[in-house]
Amino acid sequence: MSSDFEGYEQDFAVLTAEINKIARVPRLPPDEKKQMVANVEKQLEEAKELLEQMDLEVREIPPQSRGMYSNRMRSYKQEMGKLETDFKRSRIAYSDEVRNELLGDDGNSSENQRAHLLDNTERLERSSRRLEAGYQIAVETEQIGQEMLENLSHDREKIQRARERLRETDANLGKSSRVLTGMLRRIIQNRILVVILAIILVITILTAITFSVRRH
Repeated sequence: MSSDFEGYEQDFAVLTAEINKIARVPRLPPDEKKQMVANVEKQLEEAKELLEQMDLEVREIPPQSRGMYSNRMRSYKQEMGKLETDFKRSRIAYSDEVRNELLGDDGNSSENQRAHLLDNTERLERSSRRLEAGYQIAVETEQIGQEMLENLSHDREKIQRARERLRETDANLGKSSRVLTGMLRRIIQNRILVVILAIILVITILTAITFSVRRH
């Protein structure tokens, strides 16, 4: 499981290295700018899909080993948010440049519009980060809940095993009690039989003595 996660990490590192090339957009010729923006947009989608796969892998990792991978996922998601912000800014700047070239407008209105768009982008990014933080808290809460359920399951198994041992002990005590009762009953029967035999023997002896006396 961890080997799959590490493979995704390597792919993510390669993609982010390519996405970081968006900083070169202002220095590229117009045709290359357009191609660069299209390539980075595609790479961002691939990076998002990789993060989703990595997140699924983390969920499958045992709870006792999951903490380290969860921390790495938070770092990757923060990096992804930064890359998306940089890309949006570069794309807005590129769109303004294209529009200015088409309209021949390089005045203050374009600058104001770009500033307004950048401000909106930053607001969206802040909202996105808040949502991401909320999602992360929900994931961590879910992980804690799973760990608690697993602990409760282990405790339940221990209690069930203890109950089974108690039942076995009760059963053994019951068998022992029945054996002792049987032995006691046989002892009493044997004693009664000995008493009866002793009485018969005494009566026989007395009878013999009586007959012997009468003859003399």
